[in-house]
Amino acid sequence: MSDTAGAPADGRIYVDKQSPKAYHALVQTADAVRATAAEAGLDRVLVELVNLRVSQLNGCAYCLDVHTRAALRAGETTRRLGVLPAWRDTELFTDRERAALALAEATTDPSDALARERAYDSARRVLSDEEISAVIWVAITINAFNRVSILSGHPVRETPARP
Repeated sequence: MSDTAGAPADGRIYVDKQSPKAYHALVQTADAVRATAAEAGLDRVLVELVNLRVSQLNGCAYCLDVHTRAALRAGETTRRLGVLPAWRDTELFTDRERAALALAEATTDPSDALARERAYDSARRVLSDEEISAVIWVAITINAFNRVSILSGHPVRETPARP
């Protein structure tokens, strides 16, 4: 028998609520990854770009909402956010950001060995070992959160306007 209080209307369960110990461990991992990224020197905008790009690839509306707002708070522009899906076709992203985005994409879909090697090679040219590791951990972590939110059916709700 399962407790469906607060569950989506489609009968899904919120796996974060159903298994809070496992979810708490994921949150602790995210906290450690956030600290690792900061210690490696990755700025918050770059971290949020990685979170957003991975969430775009996975189609996670909930995480896209959360991390769009976080990116804007960190100083990201709406222009760059608008073209993020086509980052390769613009001059709006730095070499470091491009390397991080390619590495995040390769982490999200590692099945293309050639793309994975190209991403890693480009990252080696502009990122330190610590930065590469941190980017990969950020991508791994947001991939996990994407799956929690997608499979739980976490809703994106309208937020009331502030007075």
